[in-house]
Amino acid sequence: MLNARTVHPSDLTSSEIAAWDALTVAEPAFGNPLMGPAFARAVGAVRDDARVTVYRRGERIIGFLPHHRRPGGMGRPLGAPLADYHGLIAGADAGLTQAEVLSLAGLSAYRFTGLVDPHGVFAGVVQGEASGYAIVLNETPEAYMENLRGASPKRFKNWRRLDSKLEREVGPVRMEASDDPAVYDQIMDWKRDQLNRTGVADFLRPDWTRELLATLAAGRGALRGVTLNLWAGESIAAGHFGVMQNGWYHPWVASTNPDLGEYSPGQIFLTRAIAAMPGLGMTIYDLGPSHDHYKRHYAAPTRTVGEGTAAASTPAGVLAGGRERVWTMAGARGEGMVASLRRRLDAIAVTELSTAGRVRGFVEAVAAQPRRRMVMEGE
Repeated sequence: MLNARTVHPSDLTSSEIAAWDALTVAEPAFGNPLMGPAFARAVGAVRDDARVTVYRRGERIIGFLPHHRRPGGMGRPLGAPLADYHGLIAGADAGLTQAEVLSLAGLSAYRFTGLVDPHGVFAGVVQGEASGYAIVLNETPEAYMENLRGASPKRFKNWRRLDSKLEREVGPVRMEASDDPAVYDQIMDWKRDQLNRTGVADFLRPDWTRELLATLAAGRGALRGVTLNLWAGESIAAGHFGVMQNGWYHPWVASTNPDLGEYSPGQIFLTRAIAAMPGLGMTIYDLGPSHDHYKRHYAAPTRTVGEGTAAASTPAGVLAGGRERVWTMAGARGEGMVASLRRRLDAIAVTELSTAGRVRGFVEAVAAQPRRRMVMEGE
């Protein structure tokens, strides 16, 4: 008999956590740290609306749906917008349908933007797709870099030129992992300046995201925050911050020193990071979905993720599905700007927890459209 219970992540039992971990090991598509129970529990520590639905067939645990439960029974990815990958974590033999997943979780709809769905449970409601990119180090860094050089010799030569120029004019270039709070703060400050300058929603502003990232940065458990920095002499040139578990690193924040912009430190960063991976205990450097224009030069597409809304056959679900179709058609007619606004409003919906915060976010989103238009037209 199929049944389920929905709990706050802190209320998961040890057997449920073990079963979840086992599913992520059994299915490579679920291996990213963002899809495991440790991340769910970290989010739960800063969000009261965090939930996990645990599905059982009889006494056997067959799947998990981590989500935020929002007004009207709308489900959002747990930890979004930091949840670059999300979905139903279940085995191929779970036999769950979309209708069962939603009804047993008590959801009218489930809105997803980076859906990992290897078993096709939500295949019929995916409105858009994107590639997820990762640097998978199955060889030596030297061999990996040689493959990059062979694929794009001119680009590789330019990376080497920029690296040499930075070292010659600023100071010795090195890659380091740091637990210095001042270094972490600098990376975050540069990122917030960039978000403000380009008109992108500031996902680092809400208290819960700042608390989550700071807690992970200070942690030393299986899931921990890692700050990577590219140094030139005594100056930080660029940095990434994200989470790592079992050798799998997933950065959320990428920022560069604006005073060193002429050296394109973001390009130098990834080539140096590849070389440093073995020493940092990393086998996978997951760059996440979207932004193909630069990620494809360093990494390979390792998965396809979906965007859309799964709606229940209830009045609230039908309403949510109708709104999704309107947005999809409007995005198709409006080229990039309507889609950009949609993503901005999605980010506001999942990040801002108060009505005042969501209203402020909406006003800022409208005001930022001219800046976003300039950025998009300049790409």
